[in-house]
Amino acid sequence: MTTTMIENKRSGERGNVLFLILIAVALFAALSYAVTQSTRSGSGDASGETALISSAQLTQYPAGVRTAIVRMVIAGTDVNELKFNPPSDFDEITTEDEERSAVFHPQGGGAVFTNAPADMMASSGGNTAGNWYFNMKNQIQDIGLTDAASNSGNDLIAYLPGVTQTVCRKMNEELGIGSSIPTGEAAYVPSGAQEGATSDFMNDSYPALAATPGEVIGDGASDTLKGQPFGCYDAGGNVYVYYHVLVER
Repeated sequence: MTTTMIENKRSGERGNVLFLILIAVALFAALSYAVTQSTRSGSGDASGETALISSAQLTQYPAGVRTAIVRMVIAGTDVNELKFNPPSDFDEITTEDEERSAVFHPQGGGAVFTNAPADMMASSGGNTAGNWYFNMKNQIQDIGLTDAASNSGNDLIAYLPGVTQTVCRKMNEELGIGSSIPTGEAAYVPSGAQEGATSDFMNDSYPALAATPGEVIGDGASDTLKGQPFGCYDAGGNVYVYYHVLVER
């Protein structure tokens, strides 16, 4: 390769780097402008900005848990064998197979176990601690297999009951569901201990252990949550429940 060709190549590389730098500067400027405009326009509605941030956090956490589960399933873990023991209950996991099936265990899914921030939770929602619940108690209309008479289509779902009305509404707005909060679409509110004496370590049984198929979320008159893998509904009594499908079945 001649000296001239080498110089031309280096010149081209410098040109590419400069081009990338200019793009980065332009993107940063656009981002700064967007943040500034958002701050200005939202200066009179601090609660709206807070709700927007909260809604983003709500979707990010179960999405991370879902990613861990996908890795586990690809590695050969059966969905029906997943365990959701919190770190405080890791002593119940006594074998290597159980470790590999534990979503939050470092030898299993390695997902982060945490509660939702207190400012997202309503004081009257019955879950001020911000506990997440994981089970296959119910199914979502038009997500995977839907069979109201059977538990074969029950989806693995993460629930966060007791969020504030503002967060619930903002969540649905950001997800494209609309500003209204669905009522009559579901009445399920998970409760009880997340860990337990049975092998599923969920607050409600897996389909194999369930006596009934549970609810079909999204089959109400409005069909607002039909086909929605995540959303927020009014379960009655002003208890707002956010749900996020982790595994469609």
